[in-house]
Amino acid sequence: MRKELEDKLHKEIPITKIMGLKLNSYNKDELLTSAPLDININDKGTAFGGSLNTITIISGWSMCWLISKELNIDSNNIVIIKNQTSYLKPVKKNISCYTKKPTKEEISILKEKINKKNSASIKIVSKIIENNQVCVEFEGIYVIKL
Repeated sequence: MRKELEDKLHKEIPITKIMGLKLNSYNKDELLTSAPLDININDKGTAFGGSLNTITIISGWSMCWLISKELNIDSNNIVIIKNQTSYLKPVKKNISCYTKKPTKEEISILKEKINKKNSASIKIVSKIIENNQVCVEFEGIYVIKL
């Protein structure tokens, strides 16, 4: 499923391929995505803020896509409607983004709302971490529609 999603991203959202975005792992707790620093660098030699923002938004979108697949929901209509990003420290190495999977209860509520209203929103949280320190915190609200 991870390879299918990565191929989809690279084909349908071309910037993800240009950024070198990779989906490294996915389990019951989180999705780990990454991108190399050398093609996402700014004039200060650190990760470009736009790349950091993009990887967090795409990682949240990807989590929604994976959840939709697990729930057997058509996952072709996922959009972000709101987000907040805090840049706490510069990223000086390859970018590693950890996207937390919502709780079973949150996913259950999502499924129930989609079944009733053909649409539901869910909060997704990501962190870009380097040397065990949080560099970027992201929270996004995504809508999944049938």
